[in-house]
Amino acid sequence: MTAVPRSAQIAAELRAQIESGGLGPGMRVPSTRDMVREWGVAMATATKALSTLRQAGLVHSVPGIGTVVGPGPNRGEEGSAATRRASAAAPARHATATPTTEVIVAAAIAIADAEGLAGVSMRRVAAQLGVGTMSLYRHVADKDDLLVRMMDAVLRERMPPEPPPTGWRARLELAAGTLWATFHQHMWLAPVLSVTRPQPIASGMTYLEFVLEALVEAGLTPRRALGLHLALVNYVRGTALNLELEADAIADSGQDARQWMDAQEPAVQSVLSTTELPVFERLDAIDHQVDLDSLFDFGLQRLLDGFAVDIALARGGRRS
Repeated sequence: MTAVPRSAQIAAELRAQIESGGLGPGMRVPSTRDMVREWGVAMATATKALSTLRQAGLVHSVPGIGTVVGPGPNRGEEGSAATRRASAAAPARHATATPTTEVIVAAAIAIADAEGLAGVSMRRVAAQLGVGTMSLYRHVADKDDLLVRMMDAVLRERMPPEPPPTGWRARLELAAGTLWATFHQHMWLAPVLSVTRPQPIASGMTYLEFVLEALVEAGLTPRRALGLHLALVNYVRGTALNLELEADAIADSGQDARQWMDAQEPAVQSVLSTTELPVFERLDAIDHQVDLDSLFDFGLQRLLDGFAVDIALARGGRRS
């Protein structure tokens, strides 16, 4: 028997409440964050469940309120009136006919932070703001343009300080830590920030200049400095890709990394009973735990140690 997807199970539960009258017309249904908390699922699963209800015509978005139950084919004027009351209760700031670019971008970021980038569409952002979808195109060309503006906005939240810290290593530690914190706050960013096809983002280029300046002052050529910058960004981004995966894993399993590793102990012992792994067996159980922040800090220092060797060679005239 094929297992029913968890998103479909949640959608079915909510549909039953709607059809039984437990959730009446105009009433707010659980948000994706509510679903993550109540059902212990990943954000992507919650988003899919809500999307299933929307596609079935059972719910729709009301600016300033959230997702509410629609009137439905058999709910008559009572449902329509309830929905109108919910719409009327929305704050006036959501009902502007001409939202600014900044407001559009902020709404898209809020959706991405709550539901992941899959939840962002021009139609969804427009519904969140209470405007027609076509009105957004006066400010952004398309979804790709919106995404670039979103990336620029979140990177701009933490710009390099003036004056910068003294010394190339302190500056790169600050740059890497700043980027890591941004990825923590906006988990959708790491998967879309490209190293091989970098997007033309003004705030990203300011970040680039901050790193290049430190490395060139340390004695590297701009070309060599660019190579180290890309290695640094790729390291931070690559580690950050695990943030959203871990958040989803915690929501799906109900276990943090330590609890999950503890649950794997019988399987680990089974492997050890049939396989010679003498060095691994010398590790304490605590060594098996992986904390992403600690892993990031450890790896960053090893990477910068390598940069120090490169800089020393350049200063000695052995590398350009």
